[in-house]
Amino acid sequence: MNGPETLPFGEGTETARSGGTPLVGRHDALREFTQTVEAMFPGFPQFTGSSGYPVLTGTGGFRFLAVVGEPGAGKTRLLAELARLTTGRGLTTLWGRAAEFEQIMPFSALVDALDDHLEARRDELSGRLGAGQARQLASVFPALAAKMPERPEDAEAPESADQSGMARYRLYRALRQLIDELAAPGGLALILDDVHWADDSSAEFLDHLVRHPPRGKVLVTIAYRPAQVTPRLAALALSAGARGRQVTVGPLNLAEVEEFLGPRVNRTRGRALYEASGGNPFYLEALARMSQREVGDLPPTVRAALRVELADLSPGSLLIAQAAAVTADEFVPALAAVTAQVPEATALDGLNELVARDIVRPAAAGRFRFRHPLVRRAAYESAAAGWQLAAHARLAAHLAELGAPATVQAHHVERSGSFGDQRAIATLVEAARAVATHAPVTAAHWLRKALDLTPEEPSTLEDRLELLMELSRAQGVSGRLAEGRDTARELLRLLPVDDHARRARAARICALMERQLDRPHEARALLLDELRRMPDPRAAAAVPLRMRLVAESMMRVDFRAAQAVLDLMPDSGDDWEPDLAMAVAALRPMPAYAAGRMVEALRAADAADRLVGTALDDHLAEWLDAVAWLCWAETNLGRYSVALRHFERAVAVARSTGQTYILTNLLAGKARTLTVLGRLPEALATVEESVEGARLLESGQQLVFALTQSCVSSAWAGEHEAALRAVEEAIQAGVGGGEVWSDMARHARGVALVMAGRMGEGVEAILDACGRFDAPRLDRGTLVASCELLALAEASHGRVSEAARWAEVATGITDPALPVFSGFVPLARAHALRASDPAEAAALAREAAGLLTAGERRIDAGRALLTAGQAYGDAGRRSVAIECLRDAAEIFQTAGARALAAQAAREQRRLGVRVSSTAPAGQGGGAQGLSPRELEIAGLVAEGLTNQQIAEQLFLSVRTVETHLSRVFAKLGVTSRVGVATKLNRKSASPP
Repeated sequence: MNGPETLPFGEGTETARSGGTPLVGRHDALREFTQTVEAMFPGFPQFTGSSGYPVLTGTGGFRFLAVVGEPGAGKTRLLAELARLTTGRGLTTLWGRAAEFEQIMPFSALVDALDDHLEARRDELSGRLGAGQARQLASVFPALAAKMPERPEDAEAPESADQSGMARYRLYRALRQLIDELAAPGGLALILDDVHWADDSSAEFLDHLVRHPPRGKVLVTIAYRPAQVTPRLAALALSAGARGRQVTVGPLNLAEVEEFLGPRVNRTRGRALYEASGGNPFYLEALARMSQREVGDLPPTVRAALRVELADLSPGSLLIAQAAAVTADEFVPALAAVTAQVPEATALDGLNELVARDIVRPAAAGRFRFRHPLVRRAAYESAAAGWQLAAHARLAAHLAELGAPATVQAHHVERSGSFGDQRAIATLVEAARAVATHAPVTAAHWLRKALDLTPEEPSTLEDRLELLMELSRAQGVSGRLAEGRDTARELLRLLPVDDHARRARAARICALMERQLDRPHEARALLLDELRRMPDPRAAAAVPLRMRLVAESMMRVDFRAAQAVLDLMPDSGDDWEPDLAMAVAALRPMPAYAAGRMVEALRAADAADRLVGTALDDHLAEWLDAVAWLCWAETNLGRYSVALRHFERAVAVARSTGQTYILTNLLAGKARTLTVLGRLPEALATVEESVEGARLLESGQQLVFALTQSCVSSAWAGEHEAALRAVEEAIQAGVGGGEVWSDMARHARGVALVMAGRMGEGVEAILDACGRFDAPRLDRGTLVASCELLALAEASHGRVSEAARWAEVATGITDPALPVFSGFVPLARAHALRASDPAEAAALAREAAGLLTAGERRIDAGRALLTAGQAYGDAGRRSVAIECLRDAAEIFQTAGARALAAQAAREQRRLGVRVSSTAPAGQGGGAQGLSPRELEIAGLVAEGLTNQQIAEQLFLSVRTVETHLSRVFAKLGVTSRVGVATKLNRKSASPP
């Protein structure tokens, strides 16, 4: 044997993975590995640039590595070196990989990496994880599921009631906490190989982990083939910013090939092997194994070379190799024996030869693996197609006899089930339903396989219709909106033309999908086409289609068209189901509000409130899209407590029924309502879930909704840069042109700019979003509040007459039927009068505070008190000023409005009041007095990033970065970037 074959195999997982092969070259990759690992530990110095000064790049914490290379390039061999490095540095090192033939299995690479470790630490972890998180994690990891206590039938856990895609988001948070727990105290290196074969849920989780990094010392490394990886996985290293690196593994050069082969291969043959392999280490190794042949006689491809290698096996060993390839990526001999139809002793004899010939290698706990995925593929493809089918069938039947879960059987059933096989169909459907909440892509895959096995004939029509409904839902929840839409259209094709009720339901679902795909015209055309098919357009079956048309018109801000459709619809009918009357009532308030018929809108809202309040959850579930319009209408009408009650109930129903495409919208509306009510921490948590859900759904429309509300909540919380970053992403999404939600995004940007002190830009943005107040499409409450902000901005620049003009515009927009917004008028007047008549301005602002408090607009009431305090101070009435400022500060601190609380504190100090400089309750201060944004920028400076790089990573301007950095220098008492790094290093190294 030549070169690699002469090297001995050692014990342990890493040695088995590397196969004892020599590591040749790869110096750049190893240097990247070393720097990345050391950067996890605070205080690691690295000389960068031309200054000669050490820059402390090791601020500690999370790091991400992507190792990228073609098949056989040596990625796994390099990962073995990384594992040695992390283990030597004291990190717990866990290694898993995705498998080609099991790539639909949820979280397979994570399970491979963590499950054995979790089994060993199960008792220890159980005390550190909550019951809810433990149950979520048990749905992924067999080691945790094995010891999970049975739950009484009537004690369903809250998390199990969530059938929406948002259940995945909560699972991802639980997985992130698990990783943090496993990282304590010494750190964790999680290595995932072959992630180009990872399922969608694994990719989503890795994306979530990069955007929400663990707190502890965690290194996540993935390896993949660039031509086969999804865009989401390929972008992870870039998404990780300064904490991410990508290492590309290319071919070996001729000198490295000669070193790899060793002195026993002469130069002529070495050059021939180099040319035949292209410098690819795996191909080179496969060709070198065939030492008995001349290079010129070798097959033209390495796949053929692998087949030749397998052909040299005895027939019994080849059979076991083929059976093992069918069984699993990591297999046990007993199952391989069943698959091969041989006694287990015979299988073990064949396995001995496979190990001796390095076809397979020992893994952990009596399991084995092929030395490389390409070898497994070659073994699988060496078997005849008919034998493969029968082998999968034998294994599926055996697993069924053992009582294995349907999810374990499904992989083999889908490859062996025959057309019309009811047992196979039932297994696939059961498996799909088992993973639907946390792996809807996998559920959709198995449902489609079940449909493929179901005959399309009259006796199976109902079964097919039911499966198509489930499939459409799974595709929609998983973000495969186009596929969900196509499935709904297939459902329409199968439904009888006279089955108007079910056709209407399917058409409505399809139209919702089209809407999420930003295809409103297609949605409208589908609804109108289905209506034309109905002999009686006023029948109960037509009402759902008309309701969807109303919603489409409202999204286009064509409220006249919406009202025209509603005018043709009665409130109820003899043939209506009770929930239909509730749904129609839920749609009526918004068009009336938009038309300025406030008394009618309030009356309609009261009627809808009564019907929704008495409706069953099942009824709400059927018409959540209509209920969502009621929730938003209640918010626009200023009925915030009622709106919040409806939002919370609708959110719970959406979760339990899996309607993610509505859930994200509801969460955004709930966050908006919580913001107005002055409950900013809750609003921020709610809108974070909305943004995550929209990203999982891959709906541009829902993402714009969520990011817009994220901007608003962050702006009032004082997180100005985060607010602007969110809304810039919303605007750059480029969807929703001509519809109200694009105006909402641009308006949110204006508010964020004003709150950040960028008055001129903010004024222009608000005016643009409000259509210069000539033909605005935004709701009346937003317009009145905008007038007050414009008055504030103009007054701050000394343009008193302009501020007064905006107060008059606000007066013209307000409606006596909606007193909740009337407080903005005296507040706008207060801004205009403060410079010339501070006493009158103070009285107006205090009046505004009372009106806004009565209207539940808590933060705005605090702003009015702040203005009153400033004006009273200007008027020389110190005691009243102090009282107003104290009340304003209390509101802001309770609400979580940090920037406003800081402003109130500064105004109190200006009047001689001693105010604590500590951060507001629940808003912990940053290190050495730095704000969260300043601390973030300081950390990136310490990592060696330039101002331009920081600006690009944080979506800021270079000038903004420079401004923050000047404050960092002042607060830390340093004059250079090295000083920043040194200060942060001392802080992190100081004892607790």
